[in-house]
Amino acid sequence: MRTYLFVAAVAGGVTYLLTPLIRHMAIEFGAVGEVRARDVHTVPTPRMGGVGMLLGFVVSMMFASRLNLTNRLFAGSMQPWIIVIGAIGVCLLGVCDDRWDLDWMLKLAGQLAISVFVAWGGLQVVSLPFGSLVAASPSVSMAITAILIVASINAVNFVDGLDGLSSGIVAIGGIAFAIYSYIIARSSPNYASMATLIDVALVGICVGFILHNWHPAKLFMGDSGSMLLGYLVTCASIVMTGRIDPATIHTSIYLPVFMPILLPVLVLFLPVLDMCLAIIRRVSKGQSPMHPDRMHLHHRMLRIGHTVQGAVLTLWGWAALIAFGSIMVLFFPVGYVGIGFAIATVLLTVITMYPYLKHRIPEIRAENAALAAAREQTRGSGRPKHSAGTVAAGGRHERPEGPEERGRA
Repeated sequence: MRTYLFVAAVAGGVTYLLTPLIRHMAIEFGAVGEVRARDVHTVPTPRMGGVGMLLGFVVSMMFASRLNLTNRLFAGSMQPWIIVIGAIGVCLLGVCDDRWDLDWMLKLAGQLAISVFVAWGGLQVVSLPFGSLVAASPSVSMAITAILIVASINAVNFVDGLDGLSSGIVAIGGIAFAIYSYIIARSSPNYASMATLIDVALVGICVGFILHNWHPAKLFMGDSGSMLLGYLVTCASIVMTGRIDPATIHTSIYLPVFMPILLPVLVLFLPVLDMCLAIIRRVSKGQSPMHPDRMHLHHRMLRIGHTVQGAVLTLWGWAALIAFGSIMVLFFPVGYVGIGFAIATVLLTVITMYPYLKHRIPEIRAENAALAAAREQTRGSGRPKHSAGTVAAGGRHERPEGPEERGRA
């Protein structure tokens, strides 16, 4: 455990120290995000923060290759360095987008090329959860691996809209998954786990970057950072499948996360949900799935009255509920976990809706009062107005006697 904490500290420290330098480089390079109609920020802000995160990850992996517990993971295996090369490729692709705003089809093609390269290098989903674990063919493994990596890359990219949001969500998911992978590794003769190593380094670079990215942010991670985070969290989940033997392990043992295909979905539930809603919303309007808009989850949070910090913290809470709720069944009975999950869901729902209710309930009361007053006024103006005479018993109006009537009498 101390080794993993050291790796996380190295990753976070390097990211934190180098990020100010990266900020100056981004300004000189021209990677400064102009204020667009869909943006929340109001001041042009440098991007390319992902470069600092990449450097933190690479340095931490180099340290890990020399540590007693984890050096055996690098001995005689190219997989760790394939992951590092893929991370460099994804980050450089993001840098190009941060600087020149690449067309979405070109960016997607680059993501697919890097994903296929990583899968060809040995990072593959080796089993599928169909009743019991079924070994996948090499071609199917490569295809599923590429799809998972590209989907996760874009999911994190979609949710990167508020200061500290995506890095915090990924850090929360990384902590939950690191706990799970560490528990799995303890059941094997070798405690060292590449999945746990990637996760703790991922958490480290997220924490190191958040210190510069908290609202108001001095630097955005840009696509170079969001794509890197999505790539790494998926690599960690796929790496773990290499420890599972389909011939001896049944899926029911791993029901808390139901194996590799659902791991990125659970860890990145909010980004994946936001991405799916955005694609459905845009396609239904006849638009490109990558067409920008202001209907993401974080935009909706701001619209109902949350501050930027409040929206980020609330979405962090939802991410933590889903990520940690999926691993709590490892430690507690399912019934207790379900009760706790329900209570936390109600609490987070109240917190989520509180700004809206705080402003809307007084407005509803004022609207109801105004409506009641209008009805009362309408009812009053509709009453019959009688003359000075009285109404006779038969219902006829009697006028007071004039001079002529009195004379006749």
